[in-house]
Amino acid sequence: MLATKRLRAQAARFMLASLSFLFSLAWPLRAQGPPEVSEIFRKASEAMRQGDLNAAGDAFAAAAKAAPAFAEAHFNLGLVREEQGRMDEAIASLQKALALKPRLHGANLFLAVAYYRMSRFEPALTAIRKETLAYPKDASAWMWLGVIRLGADQPEEAAAALDKAAQLAPANVDILYHRGHAHLLVSKLSYQRMLRANPDSWRVRQVLAQADAEADRDADAISEYQAAIKAAPQQPGLHEELGTEYWKMNKIEEAEAEFKRELEIDPHSMLATYKLGSLLVEGAKPEEGKPLIEAALRQDPNLKEAYYYLARAYMQLGNDTEALDTLKKAIAVNPGPEILAQAWYQLAIVYRRLRRMPEAQQALATFQKLKDQESEHRQQELQRKLEKQNSH
Repeated sequence: MLATKRLRAQAARFMLASLSFLFSLAWPLRAQGPPEVSEIFRKASEAMRQGDLNAAGDAFAAAAKAAPAFAEAHFNLGLVREEQGRMDEAIASLQKALALKPRLHGANLFLAVAYYRMSRFEPALTAIRKETLAYPKDASAWMWLGVIRLGADQPEEAAAALDKAAQLAPANVDILYHRGHAHLLVSKLSYQRMLRANPDSWRVRQVLAQADAEADRDADAISEYQAAIKAAPQQPGLHEELGTEYWKMNKIEEAEAEFKRELEIDPHSMLATYKLGSLLVEGAKPEEGKPLIEAALRQDPNLKEAYYYLARAYMQLGNDTEALDTLKKAIAVNPGPEILAQAWYQLAIVYRRLRRMPEAQQALATFQKLKDQESEHRQQELQRKLEKQNSH
C-alpha cells in the first residue's frame, strides 16, 4: 500500500510538470466566437505561463462561458482545475471538452489522470485506453496506461503498456523508471507464484540465494545455494554461483572446488572457465589459470575483466611484453572502476620492470587518481544513505 501511494505521488508530480507543455500546445489555438473571447483565452494562457492559477482558471472559465462550443477553453480549464487539485471540476471540464471534440489530443489522458488521482481506476483506464486508441504513437499515453495499471495492482498489464511506451520513447527517463518498477513487480509476482506452486523447489532456494548475494549477505547466500544443490546437484549454474560466493568470502579452496564441479557438469560454461582461471591466477598458478582465461575469451571476447587476469598471468610467467599489451587492452575496454584502477597499478609495475620510469610514474599517478575518485564516491554514497536514514 505504501509503495502504491508513493507511486501515485511521483506520478502526480510528473503530471504537474507536464501541464506547462500542454498549455504551450493550447497557446496558438484560436477561439471560436467573438474577438473578445480570443483575447480572454490569450490572457488566460499568459496567466498560466506565469503560474497564476487563479487568474488562469477565472479567464478560461470566462472564455468557456462566452464561447460554450470552444472545446479548448474547457480543456484548459480542466487542466488548471486539475493542477489546483479540484478534481471533480477538472473531470467535468474535460468531459465537456471531449463531448465537443472527442479526439481532442490530451483530453482523455488528463481525464484519466484526474480519475487516477482520486483512485478511481476503472474510469481512468477507460479514458486512457481511448487516448491510446486515438493516438497510438503517443508515448505519454502508453506510459500513463502503465502507471494507472500499476496503481490498480495490475503489474503484468502495466509492464506491457510501458514496454510499448519505451519503444516509442526509448530515452524517456520517466518511462524507463516506471517500466523498471513494473517489471520488478512482475518478477516479484512470478517468484511468489513459484513459491506457492512448489515451496520445496530448488528454484526457490536459488532465488533466495541470489537475493542474499545481491544484498551482500554472502553467508546466507552460501547456505541457500547449498540447499539448492542438495535438491538439484546436477543443475548447471548452481556450483558456479556458489563458487562465486566462496570467492567473495576468500574461501579459495572451496571456490576452486565448486568451479571445477561446475565444469564437470557443464564443460562449456564460460563463466566457470573464466572464474576458475582467474582464481588460479590470483592463487599464483598461472600455468593452470592462463589457458582457462584464454579459452573463456575465445568464447566471449567481450569478457572485459578477463584481460586483466590474463595480463596478471603473463606477469607471473615473466612475460612483461605480453603483460604490457594485455594491460593496455584491459584498460581500453574499461572493465569497471575497481579492476580499472588495479590495471593501472599493475601497468606501473610492468613499466618499472621494463625500466620505463616516466611511464611507470604516470601510470601510478593515474592509479592514485582513480583510487581517490573511488574513495570520494564511496563517501558520497555513505552520506546519501545516512541522509536517507535520518529522513525516515
